[in-house]
Amino acid sequence: MTATHQADVVVIGAGHNGLITAALLAKRGKQVVLLEKKDVVGGAAITETPWGPDFKVTALSYVVSLLPPVVVQGLELEKHGYQVFPQGPYFAPHTDGRFLALPSDAARRHAQVAKFSAKDADALPRWEAWLKGLATHLGPLMAVAPPKVGSKTPGDLWDLASLAWKLRGLSVHDVGEVTRLLTSSISDLLDEYFESPQLKGVLAVSGIIGTWAGPRAPGTAFVMAHHQVGDTGHGQVAAWGFPKGGMGGVTQAMRLAAEAVGVRVVTGAPVARIVTKDGRVTGVALENGDEFHASTVVATCHPAFTFLKLMERSALPSEFVRRIETWRSRSGVVKVNLALDRLPEFTAKPGVDAEVHGGTIVLADSLDDIEGAFQDAVAGRAAVRPFADICIPSYFDKSLAPEGKHVMSMFTQWVPHEWADAPDAQALDAYVTRLLARVEAVAPGFTSSILHKQVIGPHELQRDYGLVGGNIFHGELSLSQLFHLRPAAGWADFTTPIDGLFHASSATHGGGGVTGIPALQVVKRILAR
Repeated sequence: MTATHQADVVVIGAGHNGLITAALLAKRGKQVVLLEKKDVVGGAAITETPWGPDFKVTALSYVVSLLPPVVVQGLELEKHGYQVFPQGPYFAPHTDGRFLALPSDAARRHAQVAKFSAKDADALPRWEAWLKGLATHLGPLMAVAPPKVGSKTPGDLWDLASLAWKLRGLSVHDVGEVTRLLTSSISDLLDEYFESPQLKGVLAVSGIIGTWAGPRAPGTAFVMAHHQVGDTGHGQVAAWGFPKGGMGGVTQAMRLAAEAVGVRVVTGAPVARIVTKDGRVTGVALENGDEFHASTVVATCHPAFTFLKLMERSALPSEFVRRIETWRSRSGVVKVNLALDRLPEFTAKPGVDAEVHGGTIVLADSLDDIEGAFQDAVAGRAAVRPFADICIPSYFDKSLAPEGKHVMSMFTQWVPHEWADAPDAQALDAYVTRLLARVEAVAPGFTSSILHKQVIGPHELQRDYGLVGGNIFHGELSLSQLFHLRPAAGWADFTTPIDGLFHASSATHGGGGVTGIPALQVVKRILAR
């Protein structure tokens, strides 16, 4: 028997943006229903137990950066179990027995880089100062809803003027630096400061994480900036950490916070369609026939799913539909999660070390090494030498594994993006074998320590987690898909062509990473109506 329900607001998708949106609106007195198709909330930020209850792994998203204070404090997340262990520095081991580490202490960091290049060691403070200045320039841009550039209506012109006023402190030089950032490759940027392949390889990783582009592609400099600045939205250089209980610990705290302020969370509730009438939203219908009537609906899922699956194209402007149909959402990401019977021991730095096992272990010998991996995938084959961004959250969080055992998260690239629709299981297995052999080469005995393995390629990312094309950002962070073009020109302000229907997925401005920035923006937009 089907049922009909009434609410002020219905939120589709209980990932972190959906949870934050629902909670903040409920705090302002709205009657909110949050619908999630899975039996657990969290979206791509969940903790799973693929090998039984003894090991807990964060399947996809694996570290959290600085959530805005309005989220952490406003929702009292710490009261609901939110806790973050600060992540240690980069550690990049090499097969020649050397390693590059980037500890927080400036003198030690200088000494580490000087092992490879004295010039680079002296240049590193200038690079870090440039990043801090970048945060000052880009921070205000991350905390606003993009204006409708080109619109002549008084309200839109006012929004554009307001943005110009906020940016009035930028000099000609500052604007030039931002423009250069948006159009440069991470390779070009690093070449201006550094010479050693080892340092450039480590620093380039943040420019291509989750991206269908090699380090020499224009626009990858901005991807680096997004990871350094965009995940905070407050003009700060990002600080990263491991959440207690894995990423599911974050979203479970958000669920408790949402329910504490009156949000009705309904799991196992896949939405069949968004219901509209005469150009405005009236609610949603579930696959089981139940309906939730509301004058405001917020969709936090991938735009291709929201606008091309849950709605009739005829209800939307043809130009908007065309833009969503051509929205690029490619990826060559493979996430590998492991259960280990001991910590890996690296030839370059034997023993247990918080700055190694509690930090980020990078397999990327140089820019050429990374670029070669991408070119392999462009040519239609999995990378011969995959790069990897590796962490061991159980080093801090003992709740994730039995005593003496550990879980390892390996974020790796690239395989052909076509594998999202046409997976190649045999080639994927061979890719993972090469990846593990690369760790074995710098940490002998590593492969024999593996107890369990979980491999999540583009196909699984799309099929099981709703990440169309396997893209972790719900759409590529390319120049043609940023700011007022995200996800479509004229509709980057978190509204949609349907009155009362709002969009707050990672495909909107500020999205990507567990930040809550899209949620904060859509809540402002709804409350300002």
